[in-house]
Amino acid sequence: MDAIADRVGEQIRDELSTLLSRGAVHDPGIGFITLTRVQVSPDLQQARVFYTSMGDPKARKETAKALDRATPFLRRQLGAMLRLRRVPELTFRFDESIIHQDRIEQVLRDLHQE
Repeated sequence: MDAIADRVGEQIRDELSTLLSRGAVHDPGIGFITLTRVQVSPDLQQARVFYTSMGDPKARKETAKALDRATPFLRRQLGAMLRLRRVPELTFRFDESIIHQDRIEQVLRDLHQE
């Protein structure tokens, strides 16, 4: 990915993390989430925001719905904070890589104990 898209992605992640941690979104469905990374398209029109959250699959679905409801608000807030001609369209995705990483670590621990 090119350097500008990387920088914009990092800036989006920082601003969204700040908004969510300060409680700017008053949706109880969001709960406690961590934004892991943001992939921005080279033309800066699309931003995929990856997140993790605590809880079971039902809680994850509620979080996904709450993020979808909050997306227009978050995009408006980003528009006020970022110096871009056009604020990228936001898409939130659960970051499966964390789950896979935990699983690999568990397998390695199990092998080490044998």
